Amino acid sequence: MTKLWTPVTVGRMRLPHRLAMGPMTRDRALPDGTPGRSAAMYYGQRASMGLLITEGTQPSDDGQGYLHTPGICTPAHVEGWRKVVDAVHDAGGHLVIQLMHVGRISHPDNTPHHRQPVAPSAITPAAQMHTPTGMKDIPQPRALGVAEIHQTVGDFRRAAASAIKAGADAVEIHSANGYLVQQFLSENANHRTDEYGGSIENRARFAIEVAEAIAAEIGVDRTGIHLSPGATLGDIHEGETGPDTYRYLVRALAALNLLYVHLVARDEQLLRDIRAAWPNTLLVNRPGRPRKDIAVDIDAGTADVATLATFTLANPDLVGRLRTDAPLNEADRATYYTGGDHGYIDYPTLAETHQAIASRSA
Repeated sequence: MTKLWTPVTVGRMRLPHRLAMGPMTRDRALPDGTPGRSAAMYYGQRASMGLLITEGTQPSDDGQGYLHTPGICTPAHVEGWRKVVDAVHDAGGHLVIQLMHVGRISHPDNTPHHRQPVAPSAITPAAQMHTPTGMKDIPQPRALGVAEIHQTVGDFRRAAASAIKAGADAVEIHSANGYLVQQFLSENANHRTDEYGGSIENRARFAIEVAEAIAAEIGVDRTGIHLSPGATLGDIHEGETGPDTYRYLVRALAALNLLYVHLVARDEQLLRDIRAAWPNTLLVNRPGRPRKDIAVDIDAGTADVATLATFTLANPDLVGRLRTDAPLNEADRATYYTGGDHGYIDYPTLAETHQAIASRSA
């Protein structure tokens, strides 16, 4: 893992190593979308990761899909995120707020306005959603009009400005995991016949417009994007054109000179093609990657930074543990989305574990 521990500069951020904390939904926000009281501690505990990407954060009321996810579209949200940013900065880290509009992956019971979900097309996903009264089928979404698409791009732009106002170092556009941006990219979720549907160029238009708007608002060196080619979450099926859609999209984003692409890599050839087409920092996440392979993409030159999600969730001192080949805490999946501090800020550091063992032995 020698290369893993070399410094790297990502935009305005000077990082001490090539690890980063990947985004993970935790469902701990207050009912109004303000980050919860323990969010600053949660992220601050993990600041040694250097670059921390937050959980998905809705840029508007329409962008919310799940219960207790944070927003970045009101003054209260900005103040709540400022506390998180300050905690991370005070501990020597950098914070990137991920902007996530879920599109059709929502339910009226979970949103402040209780409206029908929105999407590129009125196509119901074969999926369910957890609501205050249990699991329910996701209802049919309403297709966005062109004027509403432009408004949604504006929502992203304003949310990015609010993130920077809160002190964030950058934002990441969530264009993965079956949410709105990927819905526009995908053949089975986008049946539009206007300039936002049909051809690869048209289906990629929304993603590019969101990136252009955010970059114009906060700077290209503060604008990253998250992509997950081939992901089928949220009943997404990108079709035969999927790989070529991402090749086209990455070339278009490269022309904008964005800060980074954060790629969930499943297809080795596509990873190599994106690496060749992308001139700036490439963050790579490998779902289910074992510990022994964390540095493989860094060593091979196919990634500049490796993002780790579950490992970071369960180990606030992950960097120290990896450096010393120390054992890792196991993540408790049962507490991922339950709210409260258990399974959130109470994972022990290695020092705390040793201290507890010593206390029991005394």
